Amino acid sequence: MKVLVLYDYPPSPAGLATQGDLLYRGLREIGVEAYAVHFESAQEKEWYYRWFGPDVVIGVGYWGHTPHLVLHPQRYGAQPVPWLVADGYLANYHEVLNELPLILVTSNWVKDVYVRDGLNGDKIEVLPVGCDTEAFIPREKSDPKVSAVREALGVSQDQIMVLTVGGDAASKGAQEVMQALAIIDTKAPDWKYVCKVWPQPRTEKQNLADLQLATHLGIEKNVVYTTSVISRNFMPYLIAACDIYAAPSRLEGFGMPQVEAGACGKPVIGIKAMAMLDTLVHGETAFLADVAMEIWLRETILGQDEGYEKAHRVVFNAPRTADYRASVHDIANYLMDLMQDPALREKMGRAARERVVERYDYRVVAERFVEIIGNRLGID
Repeated sequence: MKVLVLYDYPPSPAGLATQGDLLYRGLREIGVEAYAVHFESAQEKEWYYRWFGPDVVIGVGYWGHTPHLVLHPQRYGAQPVPWLVADGYLANYHEVLNELPLILVTSNWVKDVYVRDGLNGDKIEVLPVGCDTEAFIPREKSDPKVSAVREALGVSQDQIMVLTVGGDAASKGAQEVMQALAIIDTKAPDWKYVCKVWPQPRTEKQNLADLQLATHLGIEKNVVYTTSVISRNFMPYLIAACDIYAAPSRLEGFGMPQVEAGACGKPVIGIKAMAMLDTLVHGETAFLADVAMEIWLRETILGQDEGYEKAHRVVFNAPRTADYRASVHDIANYLMDLMQDPALREKMGRAARERVVERYDYRVVAERFVEIIGNRLGID
């Protein structure tokens, strides 16, 4: 089998780039002939089509990337298989996608979204995102690299460190976590809440709003926002530095940091919805807060990135769920349970590590990919 993998290559630290790179690495390590190329690099992709002649071209992205991931390979007679996440709504390219023999998605929730919005579910297979379980491993707080992270963040060795990582923190449920921390503040052991967000213009206002909320709640001295550019080399030590990983996300098509936290032996607080129903086990590897609210949209504005003219308005026949909000009181109760019980944190972290190694190691995912391609497309 010869595979060309389209993603943000060479990989940035972003989620989609990491998703593609781990599949590429996994395929190479299990003996598959594979090459990687940037999904938007038309000339380089054509070069690979001509001399490499891939049996399958797998492209990582969301439905708006269809021209790069599907139409371009088809133009040169290559077989595309998109591996898609979801942003809560499939707005375009239904005909193109439905003509494909196979579409991969990252979770059952993503599949449900695409089927709801008109894709043929018989053509969709779930392939989870891989995790580098040799980089993301349990580490002691006394590890110099781990203790250096806590020191740099202003977290003492005896404080409970709660961590959330994302492009922005609010979309990962940080506002709900802060409200929960405010509820238990006077009863909980000494704690710090660290939000690692990516520096980008679109999140500056959101970060400010989050910090203003912390001030209104009276917990601003215990909340740390860090916006530095970091590489994937730093991430295992950042996650290893925390005691609890909290991300009851508002919209989540897979939840890579939650899985990486599990690989590091950390208990996770999530939400009982979306992809976390696949990746986390309530009461065993994580605590999943109930959904307190669903945010509905009646219309949206799309543009050229989605294959429409600028400011294209779409009105839904029925309101669509845009995102979710987790129960603040559930989060507060679960945080309190984990903060007060080191043995519970260790037990859940151990179970989480075992689950990730078994199901989400990047080589396991690569083997599953080969199996799916063989079964569905007859390519060996």
